Amino acid sequence: MSGLNQKILIISHGHPDHSKGGAEVAAYNLFKEYQAQGKDALFLARSGESSHGGSVFSSRNNETEVLFHTSIGDWFNLRCAESRHMAEHFSGLLTRFNPEVVHFHHYAHMGLEMIRIVKNTLPEAKIIFTLHEYMAICFNNGQMVKKDSTKLCYESNPVDCSQCFPEKSSADFFMRKQYIQSMFELVDHFISPSHFLIDRYKAWGIAEEKMTMIENGQPKAINSDPRPLASGEKRGRFAFFGQINPFKGIDVILEAFASLSEDLREQVHLDIHGANLHLQEESFQEKVNGLLEELSGVVTMHGSYEPHEMPRLLAECDWMIIPSIWWENSPMVIQEAYNHGRPVISADIGGMAEKIIDGKTGYHFRRGSHQSLASVIEKAVTTDQWSRIHNNIVKPINIEECAHEHFKVLENV
Repeated sequence: MSGLNQKILIISHGHPDHSKGGAEVAAYNLFKEYQAQGKDALFLARSGESSHGGSVFSSRNNETEVLFHTSIGDWFNLRCAESRHMAEHFSGLLTRFNPEVVHFHHYAHMGLEMIRIVKNTLPEAKIIFTLHEYMAICFNNGQMVKKDSTKLCYESNPVDCSQCFPEKSSADFFMRKQYIQSMFELVDHFISPSHFLIDRYKAWGIAEEKMTMIENGQPKAINSDPRPLASGEKRGRFAFFGQINPFKGIDVILEAFASLSEDLREQVHLDIHGANLHLQEESFQEKVNGLLEELSGVVTMHGSYEPHEMPRLLAECDWMIIPSIWWENSPMVIQEAYNHGRPVISADIGGMAEKIIDGKTGYHFRRGSHQSLASVIEKAVTTDQWSRIHNNIVKPINIEECAHEHFKVLENV
């Protein structure tokens, strides 16, 4: 399977030029590495923008990067809005490119039926699927959190799911699972960036032998040196990277800084790199804006950032904080932090807890508890453990190694 003439189609639910999510970046990085290794690779990314002339496909950057202008019509069953996009246009693209491997990195905004179209059009092609989240398991945006609350779900159940969404019956959820599993049965092998996600999908119904854990590869870091300190300065520069929404726990991190003593507030600073607060519910916006006003001088909101800015932004901080209140899978920012030698403080659940060794490569705090996070922040600043933790960090696999691991899977499928 590793011959230089191998043709690979990588499918993503977004292009990093338009959407900066970890899954989109991971898919694109792998595509570029395949090209660097001499593979005949094509990147197909869904776009929500209208194309010129109304065509289903358009190019981005060059002819090997194609935008698929389509959308989901049925979010409950994850079906495409336009059956013709699949039956004619997508199948036509498959026939023309004729890949030996089709590697899905998502199905959101496109439709699960893409998997069946691949199998029907190219029955000999290998289908690989990287699972980045729990959308197939949970209808609540794949969060596995009870709707309208912060209570965690530990498994899916048709009766429990219908209680979160009373407009749907337990039979509806049973049939949803049957449909999604019928599509997943067509996949030759699944990749997951965390063992935690594998355990969740194994419990849901995917055979363990069909899943392999491969972390998302990172570019080779140029610099991971500690941030230079002024005379008497502590390692008190913290940073948050990600979307501003309730699931990401931005209010938890702000409440933690607000609860610090006045003396400690003078020794710390929080840089928030993220956007979309204006898209959240008004009550959440008011809560966050109120905390930001209270923390004026302690917290700086920088807005969105580009992936190429990450090395510089990490060089300016000492610690990264990931305060998510949902499980997460394998947040790309953890690998990015480790790639540049920055310890991570995170909630003690899911893929976050798996990637961060408490007291060795970072610290855990009790999920959703700003008091617990505040205690960890105080410990991080006052106990002079940063150098020890920094030295414990092992760089994650790079993109070249990541591609090699993927081909090891393909050789055994």
